[in-house]
Amino acid sequence: MRNLPLGNDNDLDQSQFYNRTEEISFIKDNLELAKKASTPTILLTGIRGVGKTALMKKIKKDLENDYLVVYMDLSAMDKYKKDKLTRFCFMKLFYESFIRACNESDIITVDKRIMKFFKTRNFKFDRLESVNDIPVPILKSQEDYSKFTDFVMNLPQKIYDDYLNDIDGVLIFMDEFQILKQLDEDVNSFLWYIRSVIQSQRNIGYIFSGSMSIKDELISDIAGQKGAFGGRILNYEIKTFSHATTKSYLNEKAEYLQFTDDGFDRFYNCTKGIPFYINTFARLLPPFEQLDEERIVSEFKKSLPYLLIHLTNEWYKLTAQEQRIITALVDKPLRRIEIAKKLNVTSGAIGASLKRLQNETLIELNNGQYQIYDSIFRTWLKMEYEEKGDYPY
Repeated sequence: MRNLPLGNDNDLDQSQFYNRTEEISFIKDNLELAKKASTPTILLTGIRGVGKTALMKKIKKDLENDYLVVYMDLSAMDKYKKDKLTRFCFMKLFYESFIRACNESDIITVDKRIMKFFKTRNFKFDRLESVNDIPVPILKSQEDYSKFTDFVMNLPQKIYDDYLNDIDGVLIFMDEFQILKQLDEDVNSFLWYIRSVIQSQRNIGYIFSGSMSIKDELISDIAGQKGAFGGRILNYEIKTFSHATTKSYLNEKAEYLQFTDDGFDRFYNCTKGIPFYINTFARLLPPFEQLDEERIVSEFKKSLPYLLIHLTNEWYKLTAQEQRIITALVDKPLRRIEIAKKLNVTSGAIGASLKRLQNETLIELNNGQYQIYDSIFRTWLKMEYEEKGDYPY
């Protein structure tokens, strides 16, 4: 039982990590092009809970002896924002993450931190103070976004050039990349700026990943033909576990679970092959008891609040209109005008709510129709209505 990780555990040890040999080989082979001065850029896509972050951290561990590996969780930008999320928040996180990675790799950055202070600020005279009757000018300074950005984005190349005899290259992992959709600025122009810097760098590799639908417009902004990285980025989708892989995985990691054939088929149908749900549900099942289809259905109903705690927390933070939009989609996908009609409002009145729900990856737009992103979340809402006669507003 100790080898079955928690569903939300993304930092797996060697005994917990399973399969993904093809994905690891593909990503490593492309990232190692950084040794040859190429600048590989990879976008990992895949549904939420499929294991993108765990995969990134696994590759980070495997490569950090040869490379300087920087891991950024873009959700940490929140600590820098005041009223809104800006490019400055991104750059501050980039700098902090980079310096931390250098410290962990015993790369000395004292000189860079001193340079950062003087190169990224505007200085001007404030006042005179007397020291032993000698007038001393006192300056005051303020961070300059343009200077700070230029310094931070060029830092990876400077560090590589200084340590090229010690490291094969610099690899930068940017996780939760979908957070950029919350920037209070034009996201596409920011992506083009990042691309303009990356394309001139050598021996630096980038890998982006985030919890977003493969239909998300951000993916088009990044990797589409007219996107910032169109033609220059490898888009790799991380798939869910197959029926056979899931069975092999649980036979190895949770041999105490005694499924009948129909019981396992129902388990797979419930979890959709998504590692997050597989691990969470499997840990909740009783050991050394027969798990047939009927028992799995019963256990699944009891387990839903635990499986969906991350989503139900989000649900209760939504406005009344946002909740009503989601419940309007429980039975089937709808067009925007159809949602507005069900809510008895104008189509324009739900624009901001639809955008926010997409940004939070609670709904997605597919062929002109909005639908609930997570099918298990949809199942929970249906069950709540069937049992209580109303949705959990």
